[in-house]
Amino acid sequence: MNILIIGGGIAAQSLVEAIRERDREAQITMVCEEPRLPWDRVSLSHLLIDGEVDELQLRPEAWYEDQAVTVLIGRRVVFLDTARSRARLDDDTILDYDRCALATGSDALMPPIPGIDQQGVVAFRSPEDCAVIQAAADAGRPAAVIGGGLLGLEAARGIAARGAKVTVVHLMDRLMERQLDANAAALLAPAMEELDVQVLLGKQTQTIVGDADGHVTGLRFADGEELEAALVVVAIGIRSRTDLAKAAGLEVGRGIKVDDALRTSAPDVFAVGECAEHRGMVYGIVAPIHDQTQIAADAILAGEGAPDPRYVGSILSAKLKIMGVDLVSIGSAEGSGATVEDRDARTYRKLIVENGKLTGAVLMGDTKGYELLLDRVKNGADVEDALELLAEASKASAADLPDGAQICNCNGVCKGEIVKAINEHDLGSTAEVVARTRAGAGCGTCKPLVTELLLDVRGGKVDENTYLCACRKQTREELAAVIRERGLESVSEVAAACGTGRECGGCNPGLAYLVSEINQNQHREERHARFINDRVHGNIQKDGTFSVVPRMKGGVTTADELRRIADAADKYEIETIKVTGGQRIDLLGVKKEDLPAIWEDLGMASGMAYAKSVRTVKTCVGSEHCRFGLDASMSTGIELEGMLEGLYTPAKVKLGVTGCPRNCAEAYIKDIGLVAIEGGWEVYVGGAGGTVVRKGDLLATVKDKDEAISTAITFLQHYRETADYKERSYTYMERVGLEAVQAVVFDPVEGPALRERFHIAQAAAIRDPWLERRKPVVPNQFSELDSEAPVFGAAPMFEEREPMTVGPPSGAAATSDRIAVTYHDPSDPKEQA
Repeated sequence: MNILIIGGGIAAQSLVEAIRERDREAQITMVCEEPRLPWDRVSLSHLLIDGEVDELQLRPEAWYEDQAVTVLIGRRVVFLDTARSRARLDDDTILDYDRCALATGSDALMPPIPGIDQQGVVAFRSPEDCAVIQAAADAGRPAAVIGGGLLGLEAARGIAARGAKVTVVHLMDRLMERQLDANAAALLAPAMEELDVQVLLGKQTQTIVGDADGHVTGLRFADGEELEAALVVVAIGIRSRTDLAKAAGLEVGRGIKVDDALRTSAPDVFAVGECAEHRGMVYGIVAPIHDQTQIAADAILAGEGAPDPRYVGSILSAKLKIMGVDLVSIGSAEGSGATVEDRDARTYRKLIVENGKLTGAVLMGDTKGYELLLDRVKNGADVEDALELLAEASKASAADLPDGAQICNCNGVCKGEIVKAINEHDLGSTAEVVARTRAGAGCGTCKPLVTELLLDVRGGKVDENTYLCACRKQTREELAAVIRERGLESVSEVAAACGTGRECGGCNPGLAYLVSEINQNQHREERHARFINDRVHGNIQKDGTFSVVPRMKGGVTTADELRRIADAADKYEIETIKVTGGQRIDLLGVKKEDLPAIWEDLGMASGMAYAKSVRTVKTCVGSEHCRFGLDASMSTGIELEGMLEGLYTPAKVKLGVTGCPRNCAEAYIKDIGLVAIEGGWEVYVGGAGGTVVRKGDLLATVKDKDEAISTAITFLQHYRETADYKERSYTYMERVGLEAVQAVVFDPVEGPALRERFHIAQAAAIRDPWLERRKPVVPNQFSELDSEAPVFGAAPMFEEREPMTVGPPSGAAATSDRIAVTYHDPSDPKEQA
């Protein structure tokens, strides 16, 4: 069967996965109008604060190849011929189909307010909208958001996080009136005030005011008042995209009208998601999408004469975090039942009961029992005592939930599906469950419940294996063996050879480390496989800005370096300058676009404070100055840090060198600590001083600082080669044991071999990533270091080229062969011809 899916959002992706789960042979083609693979639009606010589009991609590029799904990116269906079962694209390509599904989604609703077409007025719907909002907010001019619903509040939070003054303007008498009653809405006010977001309720925008150049300057309301604004974000709702369906002669109302099988007025054409109208309802939230795509997949694949599956509608439900407040809304928010409120704790729990049936719930601040209540609302449960039910819900564990209880709203996964997957596939870790079922792969808020379910099913026992790739159940050791045996030098090569990262892409950062470590930093770097912090060489903060921490070896600096830091802080208007626990200076609040320039002005090496790497070597003044010092800790620390500079590690590594056992540099609780004693040095490993406090294990007592440094680097290289990704040295030591580590580090053959591999890796390490990246940062594009990054998941970031095809050869069933990614380049004379 040849299936055409028109659309490239959450609904289209969900339908593709539902079809492929049922039929491995069907030919599936997805036409994505946007210049990127399907992405998580629900997380748009994350992108606004300062995320990356590729972080929101629902599946890595390789997944479509493996599932034999052809994806046409940046292409648009301009005509649908339902009589002849074919579609025409904007480049006149003709696609024939046996079944077609419309998942065209929606557009932002832009009301006919005078002045709405002026510059500076923007919707909040796409990455391109986010880029416009970011640029305006970063200029520091006042902003207004029209609309006090979910989208409007998310936009306001993102603007406020970027330092701009923002006011939410709402027509109704309370915020989020569809999800909250008046009491719950009132609890949002303190949270919004703390984020410097102002609110105007009961305000009707009459005109969007502009200047002579056609740029917005403010809003004028029906009561005559005005509000200054250089940026206006319109977020009042959505409008189903029905133009294609209407031109094809399909029946259209508020959306594309469908029956209970999600079939349109054309028998071989279906519609799902925000473009579909079912029984007079158009759903604008995620949860119903998964209900619809399951039914639509069954209907699309049903044989001739088979009874149609039935979609009877969905209960409106959402689990959100608004202005930092956890929120659950199920069904109706209005009505009576039972309410428990604690204004000091900012919690509000309400059940709505009509005619003895549970019809809705509102939970704010404390959302425990949401899954149980959602199941009761869906099933129209009888309620004798609403307060008793609230109490029951607050105590409900995973074991108490029925199999039909929805655990993951983002991906529509129920308890029964998770339990079945755990049992059938012998899943032993949360990561495996997430990889297999997709529960927790969205916003992640359901992961604790997923873990609770796992423990319940397995009787409290979890798998001791730590998989680098949970999707394929591949351990670090297994992948390392393949990389060595085949001489693989990039993440892409490992993905092609082993399938690693091709399901969800979550293991790519760990794989990037493994490839670099095994190849002793003589590998092919693919920046798209790294975390955002590693890609931009800065530590992202909660408001979307970055911190800049220049290296100060051993915590020692100069007057000249301090002057440069002060000058840079003034020039870039750094609000917070902090002396860190690692004896360095942290400049907090640097804008992403200012990173290359501030690095240039500082003229200092990166302190790698953002990476899983060797961070810093903390020292005391030692015998150079202290009357208690037994040896030169400062110079020893500076020498050690210079040797380790630029090395990536499985997890962050912090070191300390102290000139006597008084431990002023906290060497006993560092990953590696050197302590001067009478007649020599002690070397400690596996210490911790954070959420876990642990004194390090005494690895050795040696005669001088050269032997201490040699012992430290030998241990570090052993840890680099054998620890699991993200495994801190203290958990590594507890897992492996001191004696086992000593046996390797001091082995007469392996010890020198470890040191040799360390020096090779150290010689190839990039000592100063800032120096390598001192060029302007262009959002959603690779830098010069990224230009050779080849394949998996990278293509959608190239905005200057229009992607054309991602997927398997035409007609291929689900396979694991390599894929070809081709692009349409309008400037190419061959393509013009």
